Amino acid sequence: MNITHIVGIDEVGRGPLAGPVTISACRIPVHFDSSRFKGIKDSKQLSAQKREEWFHRLSEWRSKGELDFAHASVSAEEIDSVGIARAIEKAIHVALDALSADPASTKILLDGSLHAPKRFIIQETIIKGDEKIPIISAASIIAKVIRDRYMDTQAVIYPAYGFENHKGYGTDEHRRAIRKLGILPIHRRTFLTRIV
Repeated sequence: MNITHIVGIDEVGRGPLAGPVTISACRIPVHFDSSRFKGIKDSKQLSAQKREEWFHRLSEWRSKGELDFAHASVSAEEIDSVGIARAIEKAIHVALDALSADPASTKILLDGSLHAPKRFIIQETIIKGDEKIPIISAASIIAKVIRDRYMDTQAVIYPAYGFENHKGYGTDEHRRAIRKLGILPIHRRTFLTRIV
């Protein structure tokens, strides 16, 4: 098989009590100069400012046609309906479809326990791939920035919940707000059984 492109895939938002789960797929040609990724890290190891800087850089490269990326989010309501595993699976499908990725010439590298659709024969799941593989780190950053920006918009709509701080994760601040103020449409009800 003649591999022409490599795609890194990562997800953000598997565990929060509120908001979507977000997948990003980032694609580079095989001849891409990987030294350009020098200093890139898993999104969790970067400050918000550094993530934004990398996102801007990746977006610039995308606008020049040097790489491409797509992202997909699945809502809290759908997570409650189908479960987190199927929600992530759906988002991976959507992101790869958005890239029009060719299964015959694309190698897929995925973080953790993720898997691409079976039609992508050349795929590898890598434990802590977001720390080890730059293209997965790039996908991690894209997904994190996209999801954080969404949660920041929810912080404006629901200012008493502190979404700008915890991004929907189950912090003490968030749990107190739920107990005091109740459940919102963006909450994952199936994740809240121990709180309410």
